[in-house]
Amino acid sequence: MLDTLGEANAVALIGLLGGVILGLAARLGRFCTLGSIEDFLYSSDDRRLRMWGVAIGTGMIGVYAAHGAGLIDITASAYLSVKWVVLSSIIGGVLFGYGMAICGNCGYGALARLGGGDLRSFVIVLVMALAGYAVLSGPFAALRVWLFPVEETATAQALPFLAGQLTGIGPSLIGMACGAAILAVSLASRAFLASPAQIFWGAAVGLAVISGWLGTWWVAENGFAAEPFETHTFVAPVGDSIFWLMTASGTALSFSVGSVAGVLGGAFIGSLFKGHFRWEACEDPRELRRQITGAAIMGVGAILALGCSVGQGISAFSTLSFSAPVVFLSIFAGAALGLRQLITGFAPAE
Repeated sequence: MLDTLGEANAVALIGLLGGVILGLAARLGRFCTLGSIEDFLYSSDDRRLRMWGVAIGTGMIGVYAAHGAGLIDITASAYLSVKWVVLSSIIGGVLFGYGMAICGNCGYGALARLGGGDLRSFVIVLVMALAGYAVLSGPFAALRVWLFPVEETATAQALPFLAGQLTGIGPSLIGMACGAAILAVSLASRAFLASPAQIFWGAAVGLAVISGWLGTWWVAENGFAAEPFETHTFVAPVGDSIFWLMTASGTALSFSVGSVAGVLGGAFIGSLFKGHFRWEACEDPRELRRQITGAAIMGVGAILALGCSVGQGISAFSTLSFSAPVVFLSIFAGAALGLRQLITGFAPAE
């Protein structure tokens, strides 16, 4: 297959297929970070949050089963091979969550809405990508590296490997056991069990993340080009996709470009299937200002946290990296703060 497609096209196809599943999950399964947090805080409905748990548990079981079988070496992922900076995870996660609440979507959610015809999300996607790239490799990159140095380490930055050193139990067994525990807790709800579609789409998201890990590892091991070992995330890859659109004649495809295109395509198909596709635009300048501000904050936060709600909240969580639970809780806290500002304001109740 690699002889026919080439490594770059192969990883782009892998990203595309997984992205389509993620786009369908957003439109058909209503899989959404901000929506799950808002439901939990303001409607006492934890079903969409439990979908997130199913995605994490499924991803974790699959990733560590693949690692134990020798199909991948998860320690080679960026989440485990870079020294964890606690402050960067907390600050980045809070900024991302707050920006997500202010603009009304995370990067993944904005792509899914854009696929359904929402042009307001096009603004969010562009601003988020530009802000993220300004901090990743643009004029603020040096400041970011000075404040939060990025250092590679030979010690896997993940809980199963630390626990394995302390107990002598293989990290794959620990990782799968943790994934099974998260899955069991997520399914321990009669209301959630009564919604098999939500369980299905939560598991589908986890499988999409697994497919990225397996596919990019296989290409990296069997091809000649040095393709990165990665899976789905949606801030820097949006910037990569914009860059590719401008320079495609001299730039190869990548997993990131395929993933972003897949979410757009899957969301488009899902919105047509549900009869929800319609063109929408922002009519209120105040709303546009809020969305631009939130998107910029979100882009900066994702780079500091080394991932977005999908990148850290599911992809990194599938490896059970040190950073993932901290970023996830920080995103939740930031989103709760932003939602409170929008819904009730900060004035004390009388």
